[in-house]
Amino acid sequence: MDQLAYDEYFIREALKEAEKAYKEGEVPVGAVVVINGNIVSRAYNRKETTFDPTAHAEILVIREAAKILGAWRLTDATLYVTKEPCIMCSGAIVNARIKRLVYGCDDPKGGGVVSLYKILNDKRLNHQVEVKSGILEEECRAILKRFFKELRESEN
Repeated sequence: MDQLAYDEYFIREALKEAEKAYKEGEVPVGAVVVINGNIVSRAYNRKETTFDPTAHAEILVIREAAKILGAWRLTDATLYVTKEPCIMCSGAIVNARIKRLVYGCDDPKGGGVVSLYKILNDKRLNHQVEVKSGILEEECRAILKRFFKELRESEN
């Protein structure tokens, strides 16, 4: 399997997590941590259901992977996430020493990877992350658009 097909496969797995968030009324972002072709952990946004402002998919999936592996350094891991991580999540990715980030669509209002800040490739930090974006971009953007459209309609 070539790298693009591999990345698309795992973004589809992250999209399954985003669908779970969507069904629970959470912003539909999903994530998976992969090491050596195996999913170590899965998560989706849970801010609303847990009343926890840090319960982003990326934070939850990194916490779970670290717990499962018994180590906070995830140096062999690739994080797949449906939307560009925010500033908080980008900081967690650097702190966890994640090797590679693959994501679907950019977040022009809150992205910490390329849209607003470039935290993962800031040479002033002690760790930089390989980044690949735009994988299944339309699918990742579509679930977010659908969610926010329905949210606006329900508020009227």
